[in-house]
Order: sequence, then structure tokens, then C-alpha cells
Amino acid sequence: MSNYAAGLGKPGSGKRRLKDLLNQPDNRVCADCGASDPKWASTNIGVFICLKCCGVHRSLGTHISKVLSVTLDEWSEEEVDSMIEIGGNASANSIYEAFVPDTCSKPGPDVSHDQRMRFIKAKYELQEFLKPSLRIKSGKRSTKSSAFLTSSLSRKIMDSFKSNSSSQKMFQEGMVEFIGLLKVTVKKGTNLAIRDLMSSDPYVDLNLGKQTLQTTVVNSNLNPVWNQELMLSVPESYGPVKLQVYDYDTFSADDIMGEADIDIQPLITSAMAFGDPEMFGDMQIGKWLKSHDNPLIDDSIINIVDGKVKQEVQIKLQNVECGELELEMEWLPLDQ
Repeated sequence: MSNYAAGLGKPGSGKRRLKDLLNQPDNRVCADCGASDPKWASTNIGVFICLKCCGVHRSLGTHISKVLSVTLDEWSEEEVDSMIEIGGNASANSIYEAFVPDTCSKPGPDVSHDQRMRFIKAKYELQEFLKPSLRIKSGKRSTKSSAFLTSSLSRKIMDSFKSNSSSQKMFQEGMVEFIGLLKVTVKKGTNLAIRDLMSSDPYVDLNLGKQTLQTTVVNSNLNPVWNQELMLSVPESYGPVKLQVYDYDTFSADDIMGEADIDIQPLITSAMAFGDPEMFGDMQIGKWLKSHDNPLIDDSIINIVDGKVKQEVQIKLQNVECGELELEMEWLPLDQ
């Protein structure tokens, strides 16, 4: 289960829990085309989708995708629980879009019906973008056999989430349970904002839960290079890493030089879905997609490199006139 959605599994009305899940940032856009404010969902796949993509999902048949309206249809508790257990669009897409080739472009909100149909069919019916171990192959399929195969695929994906989640060793610090460690390498900044007379003395502050870590201060430099590793413990119920850049001042409060929220859910979801990365060669296993709701400069690719799960992140600092930052994140399960 997505840790963003962990709190949604608590008792409460199905409609309320579904609305809370829909209000997560990654679920505010369609999982297949990025259109804003989706009001439909595929209950067996676990994604929120727009009206146009809903039409394509319906054309695939309920043996591939069972579509319900978030606002108009009645949902069973089991259907709500299934959506929450997957965790929403980011979790599902980290699996269903793990291997989108460079030659295939994800459709935007205004693409033609044919383009939309080709992508959605390849994604869910043909399973072209899944990792190989999750693909279910078959020759000619009847509707009945397709329903069985799709159900089997859903179970395999759910089992992938569950087994890797439950196998993570948790440790406690007070009343907080942790599922792993996040190594963040703060590499460098580019064209940072001026906060002193001609320059700035920047440092980076990372916050996750009650943890706050800082890099060293680089004096009088708008293009600082840190290459500094910071290690954060990731709690069972986690949110984004809060990043802030400050200008160090000796005799007054430090000046803010920009900030950003770093979504670590795609990295953790991809890592848990694959299990032990040392069993695989170097390969792409997921991505965090650039959108108007996040600070990414480009899509952030998640790779297995030398038996480690890593993600390169380039961000544009928010709420500031200029500045970019380059990071590398690595997921470390507790058994490592």
C-alpha cells in the first residue's frame, strides 16, 4: 500500500475515504493523459482517469478495466479498499509505466482518440510497459480467459506490493515506525538567487517528518557544488521531503532562497515492487513524471544501477526568482 494512503485505511465512510484518496496530488490528474480533475476510476487497476480516457477503458471491457464514477456510482467497501491498497495513480503508474520506451510518448489531454486508444490498450491490455516478471502471456483469448488473466495480473501486482511491504524490517524510534532509509546526495545548485550584496552563502535544508538535515555552507557562490550525502529515516506514513535553500547570515536570520517538495513515493513504490535489486542488471524501473504541480525540470528516471535503486532529480526551486538544484536519491531497505 502507498504510505501516502496508509491513513485512508482507517474506518470511515467509503465515499469520504475515496474523496481523500482522490485529493492526493498524484490523483488530481488523469493517470493516462494528465488531464486535470479526473472524476472516474478503474477499480480493478487502481487509477483515477478523465472522461475521455474513461471511454477508452470502457471499450476494453470490464475484464480489463472496471470503470466507476467517483461521484455518481455506488462503491462497495471492497472496491474502495482496493483503490486505497494500490495507493493511487503514482503507485499504479510506477508499475504499469515502468518500461515506456523512448519511441512511445504518453498522450496529453488533447490527443486524438486513436492515440489515446493505442496507449491505453498497450498499457493495460497488452501489458507492454510492465516489468517482465509481471507480464501474463496468452495466445488467443476469450473474454472469460482474458478476465482470468487480468485478475491474475492484478493479484500479482497486489502481491508484489504486499510481499515487499511486509518483508521490510521496521524499527521504532519512540512511537514512529520506519520502513527504510533514503540517501540524498545534494550535488549542486545553478543560478541561485542573490541574497547578499553581490552573491549568497547557500546551504540546503532537508526535512522529513521530525528529521531535519543540512548541508555545509558554500560561501559567496551562486553555483555551489556540494556532493554531500544526507541520510533520512523514512517513516511508515511518509510525505514528501521538504527541501529549502537558505543564505547563511552571521548577524541576522538566514534568508530563504527557494524551496521544493520532493515526492519520494515513486522511488519507494518502484523499489518495493522489484524487491532485491541485486537480482537484476542495470535497468529502468520507474519514473516521477514532470507536471505543473511539481518542481521537476524533466521526468525523473528511477533505475537499478549496480544493484542499487537510484533516482536522478533536477528541480527548479519554487517561490523564488531563480535557481535550480540537482540531487540523487537512493533507497536503502533496512535489511541492507
